[in-house]
Amino acid sequence: MASPVMTPRPPRSIAGPIVLILLGILFLLGTMGVLHWHSLWIWFARYWPALLIVWGIIKLIEYELAKRSGLPSRGIGAGGVFLVLFIICFGLIATQIARVDWERFRNHVELGDNEDWNDWFGYSSYDYSDELNREMPPGSTLRINDERGTITVNIASGNTLKVSIRKKIRTENQQDADSYNTKTRPQITFADKVVTLNANTQGAGDKSVTTDMDVYVPRNTALVIASRRGNVTITGMGASVEINHHAGDISVTDHAGNVALTLESKSVRLAHVKGDVTLQGRADEVAVEDVDGAVRLNGEFQESIRLARVSRTVGFHSSRTDLEFARLDGQLDLDRDVLRANSLAGPTRLITRSKDITLDGLSGDLRLQDENGTVEVGLHKPGNIQIDNRKGDITVSVPPNTGVKVEARARGGEIQSDFSELKVNNGEDQSSASGSIGASGPRLVINNENGTIEIRRASSTAPATPPTPGKPAKTLPAPPAAPVESEN
Repeated sequence: MASPVMTPRPPRSIAGPIVLILLGILFLLGTMGVLHWHSLWIWFARYWPALLIVWGIIKLIEYELAKRSGLPSRGIGAGGVFLVLFIICFGLIATQIARVDWERFRNHVELGDNEDWNDWFGYSSYDYSDELNREMPPGSTLRINDERGTITVNIASGNTLKVSIRKKIRTENQQDADSYNTKTRPQITFADKVVTLNANTQGAGDKSVTTDMDVYVPRNTALVIASRRGNVTITGMGASVEINHHAGDISVTDHAGNVALTLESKSVRLAHVKGDVTLQGRADEVAVEDVDGAVRLNGEFQESIRLARVSRTVGFHSSRTDLEFARLDGQLDLDRDVLRANSLAGPTRLITRSKDITLDGLSGDLRLQDENGTVEVGLHKPGNIQIDNRKGDITVSVPPNTGVKVEARARGGEIQSDFSELKVNNGEDQSSASGSIGASGPRLVINNENGTIEIRRASSTAPATPPTPGKPAKTLPAPPAAPVESEN
């Protein structure tokens, strides 16, 4: 019996080992410090398809050699298929990650400037310092442009503009950092009555440069500040301030001029301002106290607003709330679900929804509309009052020796009163109350739907006591946190 003919087996493919060797060499260069990890990642993200090309060339060469030798060619095999799929999947992921603007991502999620972040993305931080001095023309305006970094403005002695600079550059080595430091030196330019201080952080292209500046300028210099990321602090200045700010905290204190902010910031604190205050845009927390001028807020302030002691008109407008009143001797707190105020002087107009409202020590006229929330109003020296609410209770407290003419109607709820002078009629579907309390006075009109009305006798006529003139006002505590997804 003839022995079976043995078919020669093709030699094993060397494509997989060669690709693994190339990958191993690249990672070895990274661990030895010859190639920086960031550069290694960028190389792989851009050139990983070359590994597949090398693999295909090797397989073609093996096929031709096997054909010439009369041997069958070997296919890719299960291990080869797995390696190819791994290279394709990992390569596509690496390419997409490399295309992400990580600086913008870090700014958005507020990861900060810590060393761990820099090391993870293959950067080291290098610090530099500098100082600039220039004479300021009398009556000039100072424009400050800083793409990334904190800005602190204080009063200078004399007419000299002095700038102390602290710079942090994130790059792969000292030589590159020195080069970028030269390219990003802050600049001062003059044009008529405008002096421009430019941090010049964009001179390094896509490299991360943070320039913190302490600016000392004559007190009566008007300021125009543009800041993309970083805190802005201004103390003791005497002229107008305009700030366009993107991310960070803003603080303006002991200021004698007007303050105008266009912002998308984490928090804003303004204290002891002689002029008017205007805020528009977005912020998480806003605290404004001791303002001699008017205050106007227009935007979406998502966590909390706190106002205290404002001498002139206050206006607030958002997608949920319209509020305007003549003066605030006490304090007002506004967050996602609640509006509380004491010692507020009208005429007052408040239109909102889904918010519990408490006004204590109210003086002057009031026009209030709400829904899906409770309303409590404590009168002090009332004018004409009209309150309309839906799906929430209303409570009005009238102080002793105060005359008002009451007209109240409630549909789907009862009316309760502490005053025998009022004629109350509670029906199944609708209730009403009418009459005069005390001597003839202003009108108190209350309309409610699907909620009760209570007209109570207040125990005291004294509203919350404002601070004594000449004494420093108590500093506002930190505003309470609230969910970010909803707006005021």
